[in-house]
Amino acid sequence: MNKNTGLIATIATALLCGCPGLFGLCLGVISLAAGMIPGAQIDVFGSNNPGSAMTMGFVSLCLSVVFIAIPVAVGVLTLRKKPQAAETISEEPLPPAS
Repeated sequence: MNKNTGLIATIATALLCGCPGLFGLCLGVISLAAGMIPGAQIDVFGSNNPGSAMTMGFVSLCLSVVFIAIPVAVGVLTLRKKPQAAETISEEPLPPAS
């Protein structure tokens, strides 16, 4: 894979995974903060329980970390310099197998 393909893959994953990951990170922080406010009127999918808001926030934070890690991993794996193969070939015969 050449450098241009790696750059395109990194940009595509940043847009398709990184941006939703950042949105989920913001949603998770807001949901966790709202769940900790006493007396707050919270409605999470029809539930008034603050625990459901905190659960949604925690799950959103965990998923967003995974979504943010994907473009980082793709960028590191595609844009790193690969080691060159060893070009020295030994002329000595292999030892006998025992």
